[in-house]
Amino acid sequence: MNVIKRSGKEVSFDESKIYNAIVKANESIDEKSERLSSQSIDLIVEDVLKKCQDLGRAVGVEEIQDFVEEEIFQKGAFKVAKSYITYRYKHQLLRQSNTTDDYILSLLEGDNEEVKQENSNKNPSVVSVQRDYMAGEVSKDITNRFLLPEDIQEAHKNGLIHFHDADYFAQHMHNCDLVNLEDMLQNGTVISQTLIEKPHSFSTACNIATQIIAQVASSQYGGQSISLTHLAPFVDVSRQKIKKEVIAEFEKLNIHVTDEQVKEIVEDRLRNEVTRGVQTIQYQVVTLMTTNGQAPFITEFMYLNEAKNEQEKADLALIIEETLKQRIKGTKNEKGVYITPAFPKIIYVLEPDNIEEGQPYYYLTELAAKCTAKRMVPDYISEKIMLRDKVDKNGNGNCYTCMGCRSFLTPYVDENGKPKYYGRFNQGVVTVNLVDIACTAGKDMDNFWKVFDERMELCHRALRIRHERLLGTKSDVAPILWQYGALARLKKGETIDKLLYGGYSTISLGYAGLWETVYYLTGKKLTEPEGEAMGLKIMEKLNEYTGKWKAAEHIDYSLYGTPLESTTYKFSKALQKRFGIIEGVTDKNYITNSYHVHVTEDIDAFHKLALESKFQKLSPGGAISYVEVPNMQGNIPAVLQVIKFIYNNIMYAELNTKSDYCQVCGYDGEIKIVTDNNDKLVWECPNCHNRDQSKMNVARRTCGYIGSQYWNQGRTQEIKERKLHL
Repeated sequence: MNVIKRSGKEVSFDESKIYNAIVKANESIDEKSERLSSQSIDLIVEDVLKKCQDLGRAVGVEEIQDFVEEEIFQKGAFKVAKSYITYRYKHQLLRQSNTTDDYILSLLEGDNEEVKQENSNKNPSVVSVQRDYMAGEVSKDITNRFLLPEDIQEAHKNGLIHFHDADYFAQHMHNCDLVNLEDMLQNGTVISQTLIEKPHSFSTACNIATQIIAQVASSQYGGQSISLTHLAPFVDVSRQKIKKEVIAEFEKLNIHVTDEQVKEIVEDRLRNEVTRGVQTIQYQVVTLMTTNGQAPFITEFMYLNEAKNEQEKADLALIIEETLKQRIKGTKNEKGVYITPAFPKIIYVLEPDNIEEGQPYYYLTELAAKCTAKRMVPDYISEKIMLRDKVDKNGNGNCYTCMGCRSFLTPYVDENGKPKYYGRFNQGVVTVNLVDIACTAGKDMDNFWKVFDERMELCHRALRIRHERLLGTKSDVAPILWQYGALARLKKGETIDKLLYGGYSTISLGYAGLWETVYYLTGKKLTEPEGEAMGLKIMEKLNEYTGKWKAAEHIDYSLYGTPLESTTYKFSKALQKRFGIIEGVTDKNYITNSYHVHVTEDIDAFHKLALESKFQKLSPGGAISYVEVPNMQGNIPAVLQVIKFIYNNIMYAELNTKSDYCQVCGYDGEIKIVTDNNDKLVWECPNCHNRDQSKMNVARRTCGYIGSQYWNQGRTQEIKERKLHL
């Protein structure tokens, strides 16, 4: 068993330190009758050790000290307990002056386990990532000391809420973007003070797109999305250019060719250019490193009905086809073996002309199914369900992509009465721990709603702080975003304030642990009628609050199904510390993402998606559902069956499979999770038993996007315990 020190460094558990601390506190008591016996001290150490082992994970120093206090009190040695608490407090005061320094030093030396496991797409041994983490620690320090009220700090620290991305909060930065690539390509943009004019070929457009992606990623901290539709017009630009070149070549050689022959040659060359352009985006994105030390969190949107005419639609289909083919192939790792890349994330829209056999673009859906079975992408949006659920004030349904993994904009109509999505963004997120509300209230429903109201007000104030941090931000802080078209075309020196109101941007109230909350309150699962009813009631109540805040302040508060990553572990540890182990509620080292059915539940893919669609509809600010599947490469018809079910039943869903590779023995099946001698969950090749994470490639989807740098113990346990749905 391991212990996580306050600096984040993970070390072996040493029970002698517990023993020595109790002995020191014991010996400080003058009256021998008030002291603990040596036998009692031994029993306390044994009981503390057992409590730590029962957690089934690395335990924090503060948790150990809390256990020691509890055990001393239970033995009736109140003066010893007081001495121990005083000792803790004095050392806490001494530590406060250098906690940030110690944390930074531990990450620079590469032995900070919390940092190593915080983000599954950032390698903390790389200097650029370390630099980002160092800046993040300074930002968090400033945020805690100057920018957040003490009660919100404490609520965040104790896991009542999560104030997301405090490591970027000191700067005037926001969360996610839906990039207006069309405006930037058609009307030109500026990158690093260099004018970029409208491209004259598809390959040039792809090159410019990758530069835009990198610049945007360096100016905000969340996900971003682009539409491949915005690249489609440049396919015909290249077609016409190639056609002139071909005709000129034959005229120069004095060779007569028919129009059909010219067309055939042109289309062959055009396909080659599309291949190169798509390859540029794929390889540039996975090899780019932005200023925050990682590849851009980029999503590519594939929506045929977004095309403006039939020619553009056919050209878009060419881009989609090539993108899917290249993703199926994968990218080479350092050993030259094709593996699953984390990015770009791909979203494929299911629509009437690609969902059934015999329809003109069904071949793309078949290709998408093969890609999903091999590489876990694309994810799927149902145009049918989205048009039903995303209705603007004109009464029209709209289909559009999320910003990154799941953060969706709400319907918006501009001053000209037209729907607008590209060029909009999210201001930030604060997530409420629903399980903590339930456990704080006990099983008293009146008390539950009372505590619920208090936590909503806490979240509201925290969200207001996020909003107010952005007020007054000048466009000059990120020219690519605010001045040159990614989000707006503001003047130099102009503030972004007008974009923070009236629905142009959103701000998100996240929520976590609906499954555990419902089970604690009702004794029923979310999959049972009584549990489902309670879950929907809680979701409706959350929406009442965002609606009330929005109406009062003209800020687009929206409910968001939080993609917990490291926070799932943080919340579970906080719950165990506050309430102990409650079966079915706090007995895991993770809590459930948003409204999802628990990963250990036996349920088939179709029932899971049908149930979760009801909750997804109540998460207008973002949500995604998934089904866990085995290797489906030999059963594409089954994948297509799930895809068709998604089209008819749920707005946004994905299929999770496995895509791993062992660099030691060449095994390309599923890398397993096992427990080592220190009760720590580790990854192991089932073929050669390699446990060196630096010598294997593991890809899992945990939060809507694919991670490839491993996860903390809570998330690793969640991955290990996932039941298959197909």
